[in-house]
Amino acid sequence: MTGDDEVETDRLSDLRTMDKLTQSLSKTSESFGKSIVNAFSRGVVEGKRFEDVLRSVGRSLTDSLLKTALKPLQTGLSSLLGMGVKSLTDLFTGGFGSVAASIPVKAFAEGGIVASPSYFPTGRGLGLMGERGAEAIMPLSRGPDGRLGVRAAGSGPVRPPSVVVQVSTPDAESFRRSEAQVSAAIARAVARGSRAL
Repeated sequence: MTGDDEVETDRLSDLRTMDKLTQSLSKTSESFGKSIVNAFSRGVVEGKRFEDVLRSVGRSLTDSLLKTALKPLQTGLSSLLGMGVKSLTDLFTGGFGSVAASIPVKAFAEGGIVASPSYFPTGRGLGLMGERGAEAIMPLSRGPDGRLGVRAAGSGPVRPPSVVVQVSTPDAESFRRSEAQVSAAIARAVARGSRAL
């Protein structure tokens, strides 16, 4: 865009602003004229004193000008109040506002995994979970001793697995040489099985 184009754009903008102001002034003057005519008409019909008619015109004019002057303030306050309400709504709905009602809610009473950062309400504000990767949600329960802790899956105490390995070989010496490798393979299999429980 060249300098001449920018000047033309600025002039066009100024002309539009001036046109809006002129239209607003025209509307205000029409309103003023109507209020004077109405006041004089009422005064003549009702037989009021000229002083009362002028006082009525003054009140009408003051009311009209005050409404016009306070309109931007009213608009600004309405906008500010609307943004405040929206911010509060977003704070309590995680930023979803009025869309929150259409989003399905996932219950975690039985536990679950949170894989991405998520806000949740706390007694004194908001908490953030999953900010560094996946996090588990685990329900707490009181044990027979009254202590609060994570509930283990299944019923009763967890017993260590019992593994029986029976090896048959015609060459006992070769088995003794590979005993460490076989023990390590069995330990890995037991560990994998315990994780799957």
